[in-house]
Amino acid sequence: MPAGRSSPPRIDTSKAHPARVYDWLLGGKDNYPVDEAAGERLPPQARDAARQNRRFMHRAAAWLAGQGVDQFLDVGTGIPTEPNPHQIVQAVAPAAKVVHTDNDPIVLRHAEALLISSPEGATDYFQADVRSPGEIVDHARTVLDLGRPVALSLIALPHFIPDGQEPRAIVKELLSALPPGSYLVLSHAASDRHAELAAQVTAEYARAGIRLGFRSRVEAALFPDGLDLVEPGLVTATEWFRETEAPAPEDSGIYAGVARLR
Repeated sequence: MPAGRSSPPRIDTSKAHPARVYDWLLGGKDNYPVDEAAGERLPPQARDAARQNRRFMHRAAAWLAGQGVDQFLDVGTGIPTEPNPHQIVQAVAPAAKVVHTDNDPIVLRHAEALLISSPEGATDYFQADVRSPGEIVDHARTVLDLGRPVALSLIALPHFIPDGQEPRAIVKELLSALPPGSYLVLSHAASDRHAELAAQVTAEYARAGIRLGFRSRVEAALFPDGLDLVEPGLVTATEWFRETEAPAPEDSGIYAGVARLR
């Protein structure tokens, strides 16, 4: 159990949580009736989006590890659905260090699974909210060397931070702790690809008490503003790939990209 935890955290099963709804969309079992009810009200395309998003993460993490990046900070990691980020990364770079964090107490219950690392590497998990970036950075530096490049992973996370909570300032603060040569891995739900569908999903999440902030491509591109986007740039999740076979053509309402800090 991570340091500072003397007893299991309380899990509120009366309210849906994004990590547990996402788990349900991926076909997982670590969710509650309230999460399942929220997921069932979503259109079928939501399951496609969850799957596409997960596969983008796999491709991006493997590519970065292949480029020599051996430190990863995965914010909003969610409930473990194998293969997890550290499994993808350490399969390519066994000595890699990976820090996971999420704000859902149920993820802590799976920390033992998350913490299974390769013998050469290190894997860590702690509970924190992305809205407290300083806390995340302070913990990350106990495991990672922030003087060397780090891949900051924000997979399907920014659209859960409405504009009123200053999402870009949060991302900027996280990035400011990382040295040049680090990377941002980002995926974000689109408001401008299927506007009707986006509005429906936003309304259903709101009904479950979860605020969303879907954004256009122009708005999503502001998160890596000032960074160098890796080819093919900010594209849909099914269009992003590097040095692998191209994914099968498929419509997607998720923007995805990888960007390098100068």
